[in-house]
Amino acid sequence: MSTRPKVAIVTGAGTGIGKAVAIGLLEEGYSVVLAGRRSALLEQTVQDAGAHGAHALVVRTDVSDPAAVRALFGTTRETFGRLDVLFNNAGVATHGVPLEELTVEQWKSVVDVNLTGAFLCTQQAFLLMKDQQPQGGRIINNGSISAHSTRPHSAPYTATKHAMTGLTKSSSLDGRRFNIACGQIDIGNAATDMTATFATGVLQANGQTATEPRLDVAHVVRAVIYMASLPLEANVQFMTVMATKMPFIGRG
Repeated sequence: MSTRPKVAIVTGAGTGIGKAVAIGLLEEGYSVVLAGRRSALLEQTVQDAGAHGAHALVVRTDVSDPAAVRALFGTTRETFGRLDVLFNNAGVATHGVPLEELTVEQWKSVVDVNLTGAFLCTQQAFLLMKDQQPQGGRIINNGSISAHSTRPHSAPYTATKHAMTGLTKSSSLDGRRFNIACGQIDIGNAATDMTATFATGVLQANGQTATEPRLDVAHVVRAVIYMASLPLEANVQFMTVMATKMPFIGRG
C-alpha cells in the first residue's frame, strides 16, 4: 500500500481558521498548499508550522481571479501529482455596513471572494480529482454560522454563506460519480482576529451591544481534520462547531 502523504489545498491560509487548519494538516502529515493574497502571511504560516513547514508550498492566490485559481491547481498538480483535500476557507466581510448603505462594489467584493472564489476552486478541484488515479478526493467548505442565521448589517456575508450551502449540496451530488465527497463545516465564534471584538461587545439583533463567548480554534482544527480523515465512502455532510453559550439558537 502506498505511504505517500496526502495533499491538501487550504485557501485563506495566512490568517485565522485557514492558518490554524493548514498547520494542523501539516502536523498530521499532509503536504499542504497554502493559498492566499498576501505572501508574507503565508510565509509566516510556514514558519509557525516549525519543522512541519518543510511540507508546505506557498502559492500567492486571489481566489476571485479565475486565472490565479487555475495556476494554483496547476502548480499543485505539477508539484504533487494529485489533490486529496480542498478546504474552501477564504472569506471576507464588510464589517457592519447597513444594507441600505452598501455600495455595489462592497457587495461584489464579498461575493467575488466568498462565493465565486469557492466555486472556482471547487471547479478546478473537480477537474483534478476526476482525472487523477486513484480517482476522487474531498472538498470541505467553510460555511459559518451565518449559513443558518444572520447578524445585523451582514447582508453580503450572510448571503454568500447561505449560498455556500447550495454549492456544498450541488458539489456533493455532482461529485458522486467521480468519488468526490463534499461537506461543510459551520463555525461559530472561533477565537481569531476576525472575532476579536466579540470579547468587548458586538451588535445584537435587538439593537444592544453584548459580549459573546468564543471557542478555541483548536477545536475547529480537530473537526476539519476528522472530516478530512474519513475514507471517501464516508462523509460529514454538515457539521456545526460553536461556542456553547453564544447567541445562535434563538438568535434575534
